[in-house]
Amino acid sequence: MPGLLASLALIVVTVLVIWKGSGLFERAAERLSKYYGLPVAVHGAIVVAVGSSFPEISSVVISTVVHGEFSLGVGAIVGSAIFNLLVIPALSALFSEELTATRDIVHKDAQFYVISVLVLFIMFALGATYVPGGTNEAAILTPTLAILPLATYGIYVFLHQQDASDHVATDVVGVRPKREWGLLVVSLLVIAVGVEGLIRAALSLREIFGTSSFLWGVTVIAAGTSLPDTFVSINAAKNDDSVTSLTNVLGSNTFNLLVAIPIGVLLAGSATINFLVAIPTMGFLAFATLVFIVFTRTRLELSNLEAYGLLGLYGVFLLWMTLESVGIIETVRGI
Repeated sequence: MPGLLASLALIVVTVLVIWKGSGLFERAAERLSKYYGLPVAVHGAIVVAVGSSFPEISSVVISTVVHGEFSLGVGAIVGSAIFNLLVIPALSALFSEELTATRDIVHKDAQFYVISVLVLFIMFALGATYVPGGTNEAAILTPTLAILPLATYGIYVFLHQQDASDHVATDVVGVRPKREWGLLVVSLLVIAVGVEGLIRAALSLREIFGTSSFLWGVTVIAAGTSLPDTFVSINAAKNDDSVTSLTNVLGSNTFNLLVAIPIGVLLAGSATINFLVAIPTMGFLAFATLVFIVFTRTRLELSNLEAYGLLGLYGVFLLWMTLESVGIIETVRGI
């Protein structure tokens, strides 16, 4: 019991640290985007998304390099993507008067995000079937396979760069870029410290309950590292900036799947994941993505009823992960 309470207390403290770091980052990123004249879609889909995804990419790097737990980082990425799709838009809609989408968001950002889910699934499948040593249960990810999602993200950045090239910037005064860049670096360091504490808490919970690293990554670390995305999107929605609110979610998820996981593979040299555990979770992610697209495309607005539906779906996901962690699902499979 003392160990459990200590782990829960550590989670609370590290979440507050991540929240503080994300707040610093949000202010610095917004000022720098205005200073460099970036359009709002690029600000939300790339600048804010990459920065608010720093907790997730930190979880992959720290869990792989420091703790040798690549599966923990992958679980955090996939779980964070599910949290981002279901919880963040729902809370943004409930805390704002109206959360509206645009055809560009649905037809470009959302569709490209679907592609990123498929690319990651292909990467896992190739690791299980074509890499020597790969099996139906273990997918071996190599640096060669990591090139596929990284190249796909390069195309994503290129498409947004084309949009930015047509944007006419307005003059901005009162912004000191060197100071803001310094603040940006400090905020990322603060976030990294918080993520390290969160990983240690998750590893402690794994030992207490005797469960897999992936399951704690997909729940505890995923929710904790998604806080920056949550605060950024809710604040944007409150300020009637639905574009940034939604593109931040999609851009962050795209970055997490196509960049964060491959970086973990490159740092590890090669990594093995439990294919039988990862693929059902990826399947749920694909389903959540389709629900998100349908809800945001309907009247190009996310209603309160649809928001509660997204939260309910996330509740189903947590219930599923809880049953997995205590072995009930495995027992049912064996019957």
